[in-house]
Amino acid sequence: MAVPVSQDSVRNRLLRSMAAEDFALLRPHLTPVELTLRSIVETPGKPIESACFIESGICSIVVVGSNDEQSEVGHVGREGMSGRAILLGSRRPSNRMLIQVSGSALSIGAMPLLDAIERSRTLRDLLFRYIQTVDVQVAHTILAATRFNVHQRLARWLLMCHDRIDGHDLPLTHELLSLMLSVRRASVTQEIQVLEGLGAIKATRGNIRIVDRARLIHLTAGCYGIPEREYDKLIQPARATEARAANR
Repeated sequence: MAVPVSQDSVRNRLLRSMAAEDFALLRPHLTPVELTLRSIVETPGKPIESACFIESGICSIVVVGSNDEQSEVGHVGREGMSGRAILLGSRRPSNRMLIQVSGSALSIGAMPLLDAIERSRTLRDLLFRYIQTVDVQVAHTILAATRFNVHQRLARWLLMCHDRIDGHDLPLTHELLSLMLSVRRASVTQEIQVLEGLGAIKATRGNIRIVDRARLIHLTAGCYGIPEREYDKLIQPARATEARAANR
């Protein structure tokens, strides 16, 4: 059952960025849900019944091959949402989405979401701009995988996780990092030791603490930052007066 939520109380950046009138279209249909570790949010080819505006936790976007090989190409936290296929009119995702760090979300059914973007051009434009930011993130993941070494890519993923989690402790296992980087676990262990030796992180079992974020950014050698700046440029708080004028 949907429960009343205020725009000021939500943590999801999309919900906080949208015009008050647009949030009001979604508000009656938003339902709090828990995101449990390793639960699958979307399955390739399976119709999506709802979208989730992430409040906390991290959801991985995973490409699955015909032989069941997997590679993470992006992830979503409180800056985004699941259910992009709903917005694009297919309701059948191409990739798997699963929870890699447990948390919570505000869920909305596919039909109320589609009705809302049909009624509001500013809401539709905001969510389509968000889809563009995901495309940018995925493109830079491909760039990182083909042009940067493993410890640079690891530094990038750690920063991306840090952006989406409160505090400096990241509950990340070597198995998860292996999936993120598409490398063997032994390689992950080796690269974590490299970053530790450089004073950027401190690793313990099932946890990585960010010790020096500025050093970690430097160690990415430029493969972190462009998607994050693109998000800040494209997802900006909308003024209510602009929304009213656009939707007349």
